[in-house]
Amino acid sequence: MTIDYSTLYIGGKWVEPATAAKISVHSPTTEELIGSVPEAAEADIDMAVAAARSAFDDPIGWASWSSSERKHVIERFAAELEKRSEDTAQRVTMQNGMPITLARAFEGAFPAVMLRYFADLAVATPQEEVRPGLLGGSTLVSRLPVGVVGAIVPWNVPQAISFLKLSPLLAAGCTVVLKPAPETVLDAFLMAEAVEAAGFPPGVINIVPAGREVGAYLVSHPGVDKISFTGSTGAGRSIAETCGRLLRPVTLELGGKSAAVVLDDADLSKTIESFVGATMINNGQICWLNTRILAPKSRYGEILDTITDVIGSMTVGNPLEDSTQVGPLVSSRQRDRVEGYIAKGISDGARLTAGGKRSGDTGWFVQPTVFADVDPKSAIAQEEIFGPVLSVIPYIDEAQAVAIANDSEYGLGGTVWSSDPERGTAVARRIQSGTVGVNGYQNDPTAPFGGIKSSGLGRELGPEGLASYQYPKSIYLDANAG
Repeated sequence: MTIDYSTLYIGGKWVEPATAAKISVHSPTTEELIGSVPEAAEADIDMAVAAARSAFDDPIGWASWSSSERKHVIERFAAELEKRSEDTAQRVTMQNGMPITLARAFEGAFPAVMLRYFADLAVATPQEEVRPGLLGGSTLVSRLPVGVVGAIVPWNVPQAISFLKLSPLLAAGCTVVLKPAPETVLDAFLMAEAVEAAGFPPGVINIVPAGREVGAYLVSHPGVDKISFTGSTGAGRSIAETCGRLLRPVTLELGGKSAAVVLDDADLSKTIESFVGATMINNGQICWLNTRILAPKSRYGEILDTITDVIGSMTVGNPLEDSTQVGPLVSSRQRDRVEGYIAKGISDGARLTAGGKRSGDTGWFVQPTVFADVDPKSAIAQEEIFGPVLSVIPYIDEAQAVAIANDSEYGLGGTVWSSDPERGTAVARRIQSGTVGVNGYQNDPTAPFGGIKSSGLGRELGPEGLASYQYPKSIYLDANAG
């Protein structure tokens, strides 16, 4: 039995789409059809933007409400999502192959956590302040919602990434047109059901699944005030060009090729679960994963053996089973891309110590793969693969490890592994990246997340994430007036 929808959620209603075009979703595990939704066209984007615009411009609407008033609806939304958390996790796993245990945490539970955090943060953050001036008088500084947001999310962690955007923008008083990726649309429609049940004013949240061309139309739409995009660096550059021409604010969370620096005093046996989490979770389909492993030459063989044994013994299988650690890649195209990089690594002289092949006869599976003796300038060490492939690179000393870690066009994530947390933190300070973990890696809602260099612009999460959906307005008050 497939999961099928025939209408789009726009303006607080389920409406007929402009065309009969459909997005069909196939299981990466069985390759069978599992559902379909309408594919939005430009006319549907027009309708969604108009609904979001009307909701934002309403003088007594969402943007005019107090943070406390918005918080009540956002908390209802969180509760409705929690009622659907298991169904959401199941749908995500069915669509992109994410192991179900991870989907329950990332996709089923985390959105509600973020909604409540940002609702509370908005209430606790003063919306106005009076600053005494240096030239006499004072200034009333207000923090106002930026307006209608076009939010474009990828397929790898569709719900959590959607709520990196939805949570702060809703708390700030913005309205949104959300475009989910074609590979993961069934969970987005379940979210729409939660939106409806929560009782948002019509037009505050609109959901329009579509491909790249329609997404580009949303980016350039005259009714949109800001774009928030998570995806590839190539697509991000194109979006940045459009927003630059339009002088439109944009947040870009893009690709990565992060390094895990294993120092010579590290004991991976004590942190191996965290190490695997930082390098291989979600079948290698996470932008901040540390897929370059830098190991000291003095312990290279030992560390390589540990990594090879652990990664090579991971359980590959049906992602809906709790015992599965590695599921399939999202699509046959993604599997072909990953296999191409594996072939490139071999041809460039790297040595396979684990994996390197397909797994099973059905589904888009690739074995967890480890390469040794990797040249830090090679393609598999420099380019984002987005699959279960690790490159173990030797280094001579700490200075060279930092230099190799920083020799990348990206700067999104990273980790340092050491038995001495102070030493690990000192090395982390020297790594050029928006985020770095010491003996583990975990995004926290209270801290800014985002990259530098080709990994993007702006920040999500934390007070910085809320501020990215606001603009400051100054009203100068004359000390001599009145």
